[in-house]
Amino acid sequence: MSPAGPLTNLAAQGVSIWLDNISRDRLSDDGLTELMTRRHVVGVTSNPTIFEKALNGSVAYDGQIQDLAIRGVAVEEAARLLTSYDIRWACDVLRGVHDRTGGLDGRVSIEVDPRVADDTAKTVAEARALWWLVARPNVMIKIPATQAGLAAITAATAEGISVNVTLIFSLDRYDQVMDAYLTGLERAHEAGVDLSAIRSVASFFVSRVDVEVDTRLAKIGTEKARSLRGQAGVANARLAYRRFEAVLGSERWRRLEAVGAHPQRPLWASTGVKNPEYPDVLYVTSLIAPNVVSTMPEPTLDAVADHGQISPDTVTGMYDQAEQVMAGLAEVGVEYDEVVQLLEREGVRKFTDAWTLLLRRLEESLAAAAARRTAGSRLRASCENDQ
Repeated sequence: MSPAGPLTNLAAQGVSIWLDNISRDRLSDDGLTELMTRRHVVGVTSNPTIFEKALNGSVAYDGQIQDLAIRGVAVEEAARLLTSYDIRWACDVLRGVHDRTGGLDGRVSIEVDPRVADDTAKTVAEARALWWLVARPNVMIKIPATQAGLAAITAATAEGISVNVTLIFSLDRYDQVMDAYLTGLERAHEAGVDLSAIRSVASFFVSRVDVEVDTRLAKIGTEKARSLRGQAGVANARLAYRRFEAVLGSERWRRLEAVGAHPQRPLWASTGVKNPEYPDVLYVTSLIAPNVVSTMPEPTLDAVADHGQISPDTVTGMYDQAEQVMAGLAEVGVEYDEVVQLLEREGVRKFTDAWTLLLRRLEESLAAAAARRTAGSRLRASCENDQ
């Protein structure tokens, strides 16, 4: 089988393959286009951590940073302009996929400032600003699934903004996210907004659940606890898909679908395996089902292409097993609610830290660019005086 064979098979099962990475270097050398051709990539996600790494050490941003320094643009606005430039570029690269799939794929996500995750009004304002700034029909605005984020999801959706809901760990929170989306669609319809133009995904995180749960299982240390290692993330995601199916079977959804609405697809996020003892394709091959997105960092994408064993639907027939895993975790003393609440707080904090670091490094770059310009002006003036 060719290296791309497993990815071809994965896409044939109704899984959309999105890349969990973006950088101007990748866009400049047609790397994204190549992944679309070789790896069946039909979408891109980003987050503050990805952008911080992209800007750190790359010269691809120097020209724009120089222009921003000359204009005296404040650091926070400079960050928005730099990141939205990359998103707009990626949207243009993927526009053909968007058009060919009727808007299902070809999507590129950009996240609101994570520092406002607990402020509904600021989150909505950020979503509006990014939607306007990127100005592409295939962009998605990422809004964290915090308590404050739920109302923001509804408000943004009601205005016709396509939302990628991020940082979902809890099954109950996932129910709230789906309700927020449906409420937004209902309000949009009442306002005369074209529902067929609205798309959404709900990013359910996987590997981070195992990292936290496995740490707790190791501390418990019993044979039963050890036997449950590496199972919580997949079980949690499978049970989330069952709830997705329940919503699609509801009368509420059928009413919305009849007036042009599209379902909010589950997106498996955090699919890179953190524990080297586990198969490096675990969170992809264990979560194959129709109407889902699997967003992968490039090493995971390559691993699936190389040796992924793709089976038809590894989710819907596994609900009983998933329930048994969750019951077993409760039995040995792992508190599910405590785990998912911690992961949500940590998720927001990690993205906030990454965004703060990006701002600090960008501020240094802007200052250096301004200093170079000042030094150049002085040198020119000195040369003119010497003449």
